[in-house]
Amino acid sequence: MTDDYCIHIGTVGQGLWRSPDAGETWERGEIEVREGTYRALTPYPDASGRLLAGSDAGLFRSEDNGGHWQLVESPMADRQIWSVALDPADAETIFAGTRPGAFRSRDGGASWTELAIDVADPCPIGISRTTAMVVDPRDRRKIWAGVEVDGVHKSLDGGDSWVRLPDLGENTFQSDIHSLATVPGRATYATSPFGIAASVDEGESWDYHYFPKHHADDGVSYCRAVVVKADDPDVMFVANGDGIPGTAGAVQRTQDGGQSWETLTLPAEPNSVIYWLGTHPDRADVVVAASLYGEVYVTEDAGDSWRKLAKEFGEVRAVAVTPG
Repeated sequence: MTDDYCIHIGTVGQGLWRSPDAGETWERGEIEVREGTYRALTPYPDASGRLLAGSDAGLFRSEDNGGHWQLVESPMADRQIWSVALDPADAETIFAGTRPGAFRSRDGGASWTELAIDVADPCPIGISRTTAMVVDPRDRRKIWAGVEVDGVHKSLDGGDSWVRLPDLGENTFQSDIHSLATVPGRATYATSPFGIAASVDEGESWDYHYFPKHHADDGVSYCRAVVVKADDPDVMFVANGDGIPGTAGAVQRTQDGGQSWETLTLPAEPNSVIYWLGTHPDRADVVVAASLYGEVYVTEDAGDSWRKLAKEFGEVRAVAVTPG
């Protein structure tokens, strides 16, 4: 086992935690809202130890790899923050997906603009949530946003204007977007309660892959996070389970760009859906998977083998990995 990376966990009601030694020991980050709910954790792209955390009480920034956190003044303190994305070419540009809507800062969080993402109101869950935002790494003016429950939206001008892309399927909840990933030049991927959908035409059409059900009477095989291996875009991981919160979970992997998938063997049966995944470009073989009810699993060989950490949390909503 290597211990040259940190694991960060965002919880419901237990604040932010970090392990500076790959899961052996844990400490709470020093933060104003210690018992808050944290739904998003995003490292800066330069591996500097800087991170952003989105919560139900606003946006926080750490300069020391999660040891201490400071509030970033913003108009989002009265909205839940569900996703945070950074422009990989300019980390001063921050996007935050909220309940409802989304915001952008071009000056590192000193000022903010609310974005004109036109979502259904009301939606089937009452108030929509922008659960995923992605900046295209080859074209920073192209921004993707996934909305729960209102499909995928796209901007071609850095977030100034948006279009809603076609539905991902006939069922409303096929457009209940949980996570997004993009492989430039190949496809954009979106997860929902139904599985993972891929678009090879900029979101104009979508093809679904449905994972095996965990029980015969399950309605769907539910999915949450998707991550792409930084040094091999043919390899992707999806957080999966029997429902939300669910009673069973799994990590699904493809090694051929989504043509085929396998359920990976974990050292123990998860106690709920695998909710979120964390990885980092500088530790591409490390993936951290967390169940909704607080179990944490780690692989250091891109999913071939896993260990379950002794530390468990009440409920987990966000996971990140950073170099140690």
